Amino acid sequence: MPRKGHIAKREPLADPVYGSTLANKFVNSMMWDGKKSTAQGIFYEAMKKLEAKGGGEEAIKLFKKAVENAKPLLEVKTRRVGGANYQVPVEVNADRRTSLAIRWLISYSRGRGEKGMIDKLANELLDAANGRGAAIKKKEDVHRMAEANKAFAHYRW
Repeated sequence: MPRKGHIAKREPLADPVYGSTLANKFVNSMMWDGKKSTAQGIFYEAMKKLEAKGGGEEAIKLFKKAVENAKPLLEVKTRRVGGANYQVPVEVNADRRTSLAIRWLISYSRGRGEKGMIDKLANELLDAANGRGAAIKKKEDVHRMAEANKAFAHYRW
């Protein structure tokens, strides 16, 4: 924590094609070694494929729906009380929700079996928009873990 007051939160710039800050955050998270143009190329090609596969819906709407579906509401944090570690369920901050959803979508896209990141990303986003896929499973696992440890909710801080 800084000694001199609160640090202002910087909002990323809007995406050049879709005008969405969420898309820009996604591209920034997907980027490796500062290669933003490569990440943007992958993202935009995946969005084109997503629109083609999406059954007439706009790609940006499907993308936002996919991120929204992957956002967790609860998570567990470890809390040490009297020599024992408890998994305490806590609500997730809105910014952290978004970043977790983006992180999960990207990591599970990279782990898919298709050839090429464009196909992997497009298919993972389509699955997430339809309420299935690995990122959605991860969210459900996190929720299940929080539900199982609901008895320790009084240890919240």
